[in-house]
Amino acid sequence: MPEPTSRRHHGDAAPRKGTTAMFEIARSELIQMLRNRLVLVTGLAIPIAFSAYAIHQHETFSEVGSPGYLAAIVMFVVMALGLYTTAVTTLASRRQDLFLKRLRSTAASDPDIIAGLLLPLTVIALVQVGTFLAVFGVVATSPAQIPLLVVAILTTTAMMVALALATAGLTNSPEHAQVTTLPVSLALVAVASWVGITGTESLGYLKRLLPGGSATELVVNAWGGGVPLTDSLPLLLPTMGWVVAAVALAVRLFRWEPRR
Repeated sequence: MPEPTSRRHHGDAAPRKGTTAMFEIARSELIQMLRNRLVLVTGLAIPIAFSAYAIHQHETFSEVGSPGYLAAIVMFVVMALGLYTTAVTTLASRRQDLFLKRLRSTAASDPDIIAGLLLPLTVIALVQVGTFLAVFGVVATSPAQIPLLVVAILTTTAMMVALALATAGLTNSPEHAQVTTLPVSLALVAVASWVGITGTESLGYLKRLLPGGSATELVVNAWGGGVPLTDSLPLLLPTMGWVVAAVALAVRLFRWEPRR
């Protein structure tokens, strides 16, 4: 997302273009992630610990809501901590140490830079969600509509990436990310719990319009079945609406250099 007043000067640091540059940046970012203890804790350890606990206690969770509710909660905890929070922290850190500025002096395009930085986090989050839901499907009940569940996970991932880009524009430092990401993370998990436990028979429009509400209902429908596909597909619209809104906000707020 280029800034209107900025100009890119091509250098020799990363002469390759297109997907090659993106994968080179992603490879470098993955190495940095594995060396960062904070990222390993927030991006891997906490989501893994919570998901393992939730699956182990799935019978207790089932007393509160349906298996689809537990699947949605696991998905949002992984996405909120492993993807969203870590992505904002990463972007703020790379901006603070001027790494974003240096990348923009290469031949890599802005989309390649952003995609390269966020690709490892996104892939790891998707692998975590897929693995935990597969295990949950084995130890408890399996999803009735797997393609619909996959669509729900992918659209939720797109929403979390878009929200991370928007929040990164409001985040001055990696330490500041602990403050800026907290409201969205808590809101997403709270909405998922509210919708998963109480359903959408009452206040349905409000619950579906809130971030994560329609995605939760989609996961519940996909896991439990019994809902016609024509009734579930419109639930994609609110999530995609949040993607569009977050991207528009990110284009306006995202910065490549620290504020002076």
